[in-house]
Amino acid sequence: GHRRKNWKVRKFVLREDPAYLHYYDPAGGEEPLGAIHLRGSVVTAVENMPDSKKYDVDNILFEIITADEIHYYLQAASSAERTEWIKAIQAVARTGK
Repeated sequence: GHRRKNWKVRKFVLREDPAYLHYYDPAGGEEPLGAIHLRGSVVTAVENMPDSKKYDVDNILFEIITADEIHYYLQAASSAERTEWIKAIQAVARTGK
């Protein structure tokens, strides 16, 4: 959010049963702002994104496409963290309830 003004910083919690990625305001609050249903979704690394500067997104973006074909773009803190998120979300999308 601090690099792209229309993006927001969020805290994410990955759950397997049910298979959801819940997101929260990082400043606090126990109720999620929303959730992404992961069952049957596809998650991939995004190497470039239109209308972005190279330094903003270099090897840290990934995309979740839900079974309902809704696209979510997320930005990790690092390339290694992006890889961890992708692996974890792929596992939940395959096996989660």
